Amino acid sequence: MSDALVEFRDVDFTYAQPERTRERPFAFRGLSFTVETGEVFGVVGPNSAGKTSLLRLLTRILAPTRGEVRIAGRALPALTAWQLARDVAVVPQEAPRPFPFTVGELVLMGRYPHAPGRFFEDAEDATIAREAMAETGVLDLAALPFEQLSGGERQRAMLARALAQRPRLLVLDEPTAHLDLRYQAQTAALLRRANRERSMTVLLVSHDLNLAAEVCDRLLLLADGRVVRIGPPAAVLEERVLESVFGCPVTVDKSPVSGRPVVQVAWPQVERR
Repeated sequence: MSDALVEFRDVDFTYAQPERTRERPFAFRGLSFTVETGEVFGVVGPNSAGKTSLLRLLTRILAPTRGEVRIAGRALPALTAWQLARDVAVVPQEAPRPFPFTVGELVLMGRYPHAPGRFFEDAEDATIAREAMAETGVLDLAALPFEQLSGGERQRAMLARALAQRPRLLVLDEPTAHLDLRYQAQTAALLRRANRERSMTVLLVSHDLNLAAEVCDRLLLLADGRVVRIGPPAAVLEERVLESVFGCPVTVDKSPVSGRPVVQVAWPQVERR
């Protein structure tokens, strides 16, 4: 019996007016997949594949034209905003700006869904927020205005807010986009630790195929709004499949450390003068 936390059931969606940046109309037709409770699930694919639209459907920014999206067996329209926020925390690519709050205040906002009628945090909220900031390496930045932070620091502060939310599902949209190598590695380790120690289900959207291969239990490969392949990283990240989807030659090897796939682009040779 499936223990699905997220279910996309035969979902159709089309933008009423095609986005100006798109060369052709985008649509999902009969999109169906599940994210099982307790797994790290990755969504990968080229630009305009539908990754961001999928997240917008999951977080109810968009609504399907047919089919339904369910969280823990409940259809999204049946949930109040704060009920959805207790189940799902999102770390976006970019934080809203302007944002006139300190890092500590931002992280404490993650506690609001647990007591939506309350205006002030209690001692437990403060403890949870401090723990989240310590885990993400921003505790020493707690008193600083959020807008004074670098891009990588802002990303880690947003992750701290999501962890303080204590959700069942942690959704991350390009979580390492602004991070240097050190913090990329630390973030990958943190996601695995949150998954294992907190039993937190993680849905990761990334252009970084190697990050997705290293941390995810299963991958969903999208192209033009359709599911190309879904399964363990080794079954999804095959050379011929990736070359067809991304339109460039690639090689896929195995990591000597983890044994997971490592994808490399076969760069064209440039004549040197």
